[in-house]
Amino acid sequence: MSRSNRGAWPYWTAAAVLAALFLLVIFRWAWFESLALLVLPRKNILLPRTPLYVLAAQHLVLVAATSALAMALAFVLGIAATRPAARELRALLIRLSSLAETFPSAAVLALSVPLLGYGFKPTFLALFLYAILPVLRNTIVGIEGVAAAVVEAALGMGFDRRSLLWQIQLPLALPVILAGVRISVVINISAATLGAAVGAGGFGVPIVSGLRSLDPVLILRGSIPVALLALVADTAFRAVERSRLPRSC
Repeated sequence: MSRSNRGAWPYWTAAAVLAALFLLVIFRWAWFESLALLVLPRKNILLPRTPLYVLAAQHLVLVAATSALAMALAFVLGIAATRPAARELRALLIRLSSLAETFPSAAVLALSVPLLGYGFKPTFLALFLYAILPVLRNTIVGIEGVAAAVVEAALGMGFDRRSLLWQIQLPLALPVILAGVRISVVINISAATLGAAVGAGGFGVPIVSGLRSLDPVLILRGSIPVALLALVADTAFRAVERSRLPRSC
């Protein structure tokens, strides 16, 4: 077994444990709620109506849809920005994506509602904008970070620019790109809770309800699954990153 694969196993094990705990919270929340009630008061002003597994499905669909589209676009734009004839495009893309990051997600949601209405669409737009920058930046940094000597050697061996990109630069840049994907997904998992404020569902629903009623147990009903889901994603992506490091026997 390669050293990189051995280094990935602890992360895969941790991800599996966290995923099991996440599922346990989703389907057996009553157990955790009874423990929380031993130390926290329950207001009983607003009682949860939607099962946690339904909220989990809503949250996962929202995160998966926005992250997948943002990653695909950012990956393509990142590759385009590293081409020798596209230096101006590189600077423009970095400026635009950084500008998108400066707007608070709550502000993007508020501005999107009058145009797109309540529900999935404004939340999708806000998460999509926030998910682009980490992948775009890391794609550019990863490709440009390949050693010049490696690039020159590949060109000297007869590689054209296309072959150089797909066979040399992207494989070497993959760990850096995956780090950007990990950051993007974790940000989206957390930020997706804001969608509850505009009717997009997800784990933000009990959090918002708990804040309105000052019910800490209800807040935990949404915040604990979100935290676990973010930890699962972060740990799993770290395992993939470790497995893609240069291998040595």
